[in-house]
Amino acid sequence: MTDSVLSVLVDGREPDTDALLPFTLANDGHFTAMQVRDRATRGIALHLRRMAAAHSRLYGTEIDAERVRSLMRKAVLGHPDAYLRVSVTETAPGRPRILTVVRPPIEPDPRPVALVPVASPRVLPEIKHEGTFHQIQLARDAQAEGFDDALLVDPAGRIGESTIANIAFTRGSEVFWPDGPALEGITWQLLEPALGRYGFASRRAEVSLADLSGFPAAVLVNSIGVTPVARIGGREFTASAEAATTLGQIYRQIPADPI
Repeated sequence: MTDSVLSVLVDGREPDTDALLPFTLANDGHFTAMQVRDRATRGIALHLRRMAAAHSRLYGTEIDAERVRSLMRKAVLGHPDAYLRVSVTETAPGRPRILTVVRPPIEPDPRPVALVPVASPRVLPEIKHEGTFHQIQLARDAQAEGFDDALLVDPAGRIGESTIANIAFTRGSEVFWPDGPALEGITWQLLEPALGRYGFASRRAEVSLADLSGFPAAVLVNSIGVTPVARIGGREFTASAEAATTLGQIYRQIPADPI
């Protein structure tokens, strides 16, 4: 990801040091991230719904979805094509603070990735929370071993997700989404119903490391798009590039919503 930052706002205003402190002194909060093109993004309602659920789970209070959306609109006002991250924390009960960070847009990298299985699921995997040190370190360790990222599995070997993306396995016209501990990503939520319109059967099922030999392809999906998986550990996937191309085409046909 590029380090360039186009805009940083807290509650819609350019922040001073005091406004930024709640976001820098503790990794407390939740966030969502999306690709914006022409001030539109796919699945805006899903993003807002997930943020509301996360906020309720973490703080026991509600956030105003329309306020969040208006702050998102303000953030991309001068940046119609962008990568937008929206972070939320709470400094007092019922007083959420909202940080929007705008970076240049990111395009999918078509290069296949290699994953190393790690028996270390995320804490609270159902929430896209700010406590990402664990994921960053697992990815760093994976890269030190010659892989691109880690594949998180539970102690029983059930596959969940990578450190930053959901994973899917394909076999013929079937797409399998592992039901191990994982965040239910927005791209996953968008692709799942769309696949049926293109003749694919989308299934959520238990997938373990022992099952990998039964799949010719694997892909990662997140807000950037669809990425082919070359191998998991020593298991190679020969059809991942084709699967990623097909699923990526389906994903791009999903209409975007004005922010």
